[in-house]
Amino acid sequence: MKKFIMSLFALALVAPANAQILRTTVEQGEIEGELHEGFALYKAIPYAEAPVGNLRWKAPVPKSPWQGVYKAENWGGRPFQKDDPNQGGNAIPLSEDCLYLSVETPAKSKDDKLPVFVMIHGGAFATGSYSGTQESFVKEGIIYVSIEYRLGALGFMAHPELSKESDKGISGNYGIYDQICALNWIHNNIAAFGGDPDKVTICGESAGGISVSILCASPLCKGLFRAAISESGGNFCPVGDGAMSANMKSYKAAEAQGQKFQQTLKTKNIKQMRKASGSAIIEATGGEQFWPVVDGYAIVDDQYKLYKEGNYNDVDVLIGYNSDEGSLFVYQMALEAYKGMINAQYGSWAEKAMQAYPATNDKEALYAVQDIFRDNAFGYSTWAWANLQTQTGKGKVYMYYFDQASQNSILKNTRGATHVAEMPFIYGWAWGPMTEAEKHMAQIMPQYWINFVKTGDPNADGLPYWTQYKQGEATVMYMHDGFHLTPAPNQKQMDFWEDYFKGMRK
Repeated sequence: MKKFIMSLFALALVAPANAQILRTTVEQGEIEGELHEGFALYKAIPYAEAPVGNLRWKAPVPKSPWQGVYKAENWGGRPFQKDDPNQGGNAIPLSEDCLYLSVETPAKSKDDKLPVFVMIHGGAFATGSYSGTQESFVKEGIIYVSIEYRLGALGFMAHPELSKESDKGISGNYGIYDQICALNWIHNNIAAFGGDPDKVTICGESAGGISVSILCASPLCKGLFRAAISESGGNFCPVGDGAMSANMKSYKAAEAQGQKFQQTLKTKNIKQMRKASGSAIIEATGGEQFWPVVDGYAIVDDQYKLYKEGNYNDVDVLIGYNSDEGSLFVYQMALEAYKGMINAQYGSWAEKAMQAYPATNDKEALYAVQDIFRDNAFGYSTWAWANLQTQTGKGKVYMYYFDQASQNSILKNTRGATHVAEMPFIYGWAWGPMTEAEKHMAQIMPQYWINFVKTGDPNADGLPYWTQYKQGEATVMYMHDGFHLTPAPNQKQMDFWEDYFKGMRK
């Protein structure tokens, strides 16, 4: 009897670990994770073949079946990147073999059908890593997935030779194709981890938020997610040829950029470019920026036009941006230089631009150009997205404006919330002291995100009520020392961009 009781006691000790889904079967075969903070964590699940050799600059090839049990115990390689934000603090090597995703699940059974949160990292489509976990969401019954995709020239270079190779006659956007391939893998396999493929929410910040916006408009993503969160992202500026006022180059300009890059690399053709090392590719990139391009396939047109026509994936969205985004990107600007920039960039629109962003001294000039960056890169697209979807869609739209300048920002002593400043409040990785008001905000904001992932609605009992967005009404959640609803901020500036971009689209 005593032996029997001791056996039960031993079983009880291991039951919590055994209750997690530490081994499961996906399309490619059996896979094993590890116990992490009480949850099952699969660090490096290959969703596609390594894009190396002849697979460099090609659409991702879904991962083939493997033999035996695949152990996802170590993080996969980070994409080659020149300005590595994790340098010195991350032992994960840079590698072209980078098409991995992670799954952290609290499910006890494959029948749990839990909601799924898919994170797409930012980094200007040039830096970043998928590695990391999010226990604050997982402990609330949400499966956390993070995906990696190709970056820089390796992820977004278009080139006439590559277009000829393609059966669709296009090139570039490989990083976007990676994201879509990963979402298809998640849709087909997340049930093996206790997830519900019909309850997927995609999320991203900065380039990740722009990616989310692109995916919301891509016909290749129909049915792959039911909701989307974009923090400081959006893709509603006109398509241009690399000018300041455009998110994406035209296809012609993108191919020309690829040809120029081939010359920079001192190669004669794509065959030679494929023989160059990944590090050589990134080194040759220099300050050149490679970005998604309208290819008529994954990105079919100017996204503003698509939303105007109601041609997009009409899902619930939670979107917003920060009050001082530009302070992270622009550090100095003299008044005369500012006036020259305005005249050179905006031509016949220069006077109206100066009215929207006035300056009479160097300090005001710096603030003005920072705000131009904020609105051109983040604010306008968020505002246009909210307006267009409420006009032509049925999905719920929730918009926020984050205005908390805290000790947890990358920059200190800014006018407002700089780029990335909202993330410590949402994801719980604050590194500096918080005021009492900020501690309160850091309790509320994650609940908004978690509720939205679970239900498509950020609201719940005990939280300040967040109403659905309506243009011109006090429906934007203003986040500063608490929460209150206001009309969309920076309206004069938004009106300028709307008129200016309308002229560009003719």
